[in-house]
Amino acid sequence: MTVATEEPEAGLDPVATKARKSKGSGLGRYLLVRGLLIIPTVWILVTMVFFLMRITGDPITAALGGRLTKQQLAERITEAGYDRPILVQYFEYLGKMLTGDFGTTLSDKKPVSGILLEYGTATLELVLFSLVVAFLIGIPLGMVAAYFRDRMPDAVLRVFAILAYATPVFFAGLLLKLIFATNLDLLPVAGRASTSTELLLSRVQSPTGLYLLDAIRLGNWEVAGEILRYGTLPAIALGLMTAGVFLRLVRTNLIGTLGQQYVEAGRSRGVSEYRLTTKHAYRPALIPIITVMGMQIAMMLGGAILTETTFEWKGLGFQLTQYLLARDFVAVQGIVALLAVIVALSNFVVDVIAALIDPRVRY
Repeated sequence: MTVATEEPEAGLDPVATKARKSKGSGLGRYLLVRGLLIIPTVWILVTMVFFLMRITGDPITAALGGRLTKQQLAERITEAGYDRPILVQYFEYLGKMLTGDFGTTLSDKKPVSGILLEYGTATLELVLFSLVVAFLIGIPLGMVAAYFRDRMPDAVLRVFAILAYATPVFFAGLLLKLIFATNLDLLPVAGRASTSTELLLSRVQSPTGLYLLDAIRLGNWEVAGEILRYGTLPAIALGLMTAGVFLRLVRTNLIGTLGQQYVEAGRSRGVSEYRLTTKHAYRPALIPIITVMGMQIAMMLGGAILTETTFEWKGLGFQLTQYLLARDFVAVQGIVALLAVIVALSNFVVDVIAALIDPRVRY
């Protein structure tokens, strides 16, 4: 009987082949673990939201108490099933959420899932605009600060980074509105677009809800420019916080990279400091930005609530504020649960990207 043996292909180093396979399996195992961690993360967040919303009692009494008679209130509570044991309500809520049913709002009788689809794209567009602002401000200024290390430009930029990160989003928004919208009248004061533009975009076939993308699909660059004008102040107000983080990260890591041996070798061969900074050292310094992106997206979603309220940007944050004022805890619970899922998924995507570009994170 002949026993088949697996032989390495001609011209290939068996040790290198085994190492590549080991790296591939390590990456797959890492991504699998990170993906599976999404499940308990989302479950813990949703569970916390559910029980915290029940601390003040059932949602019907919280939203309509004082406006209905005791008999009407009792009928509403029984009809909605809030008179049942709390664990029965909890497991029913989990089961419905797995099918995409987040309940129906108490104040306007709308499906929460429909609200999430209707207003979620507005929040997504604001976060994307803000990320662009954070990248355009934080990365170049971080490189400038590293280039002028321990000199006046570096000191000024470090102070700017601290102020950008520490300034409350709503205060930055109000200040920007006062200067650029009210006093200088350069940019719109509130909203996502003018009424005529919103009517035009509503006629787009299969609208995405992302106004800028829909305007580009129409080929109407005037409308696209208007949307960018409306989004400028909210994006700056929300993006400055993250820009401050990026600036400090790029500065710190670029200074560390400029001290590496390969940079010193280039410096000894006469390569200019400017070229070393902009061509050779900045790319490794950007890796830490990717690793903190998940946290920054979570912070932006939190900041979006205040930003959307300040600029009347009709997104999930704005709607969440309205439902809080109406004490509509069913809607609040659904929106917060969705934001928790988005944060968990964003962290997973960031982990995947970081693992693909930096093998050191595969553990």
